[in-house]
Amino acid sequence: MSLYKFAKTVVAIIFFPLYRIKIVGKENVPKEGPVIICSNHISNLDPPVVGITSPRDIYFMAKGELFDKPFLGKLLIGIHAFPVKRGMRDRNALRKGLAILDDGRTLGLFPEGTRSKDGKLGKALAGAGFFALRSKASIVPCAIVGPYKPFKKLTVIYGEPMDMDYYRANKSSAQEAADAIMSEIEKLIENYQS
Repeated sequence: MSLYKFAKTVVAIIFFPLYRIKIVGKENVPKEGPVIICSNHISNLDPPVVGITSPRDIYFMAKGELFDKPFLGKLLIGIHAFPVKRGMRDRNALRKGLAILDDGRTLGLFPEGTRSKDGKLGKALAGAGFFALRSKASIVPCAIVGPYKPFKKLTVIYGEPMDMDYYRANKSSAQEAADAIMSEIEKLIENYQS
């Protein structure tokens, strides 16, 4: 068993009962081909929660300084994370992300770039739009709704894949594409809460 599968199993055993996790729309994640799962970001626990609720193995970007610690760096690589330098355009991270998608795998992104301090959606950074426009990946919006409190319900909602052809055809900017993705995440949250 790979480290990824082992970690996913262990985290699932702990998190599903602890946070009473409910998954909605799991069938919206394509079974094959490149996929980008774009989620809101309300906690440091979001990556493992998206990881255990997704039917696909996910590759996440993680802040570069985490990889400087020898044990943690090896662990992150083992669970499919790769480094990104925050606050600047990191060409290596962009190339790595595109290579993952070219291989038909799944990239997990948090378009806001950092977690929300108040739980409200922040503005999207252009990164998610870059990957959406530069790849042929299906874009699956994802919303995490609920508090990370023991035995309170946490819901993970996967929306229908977005069609990015309109944005590609109209030569939209990466920011416009990222804003459109964020808008879909916002709709998932609103529809669930209404």
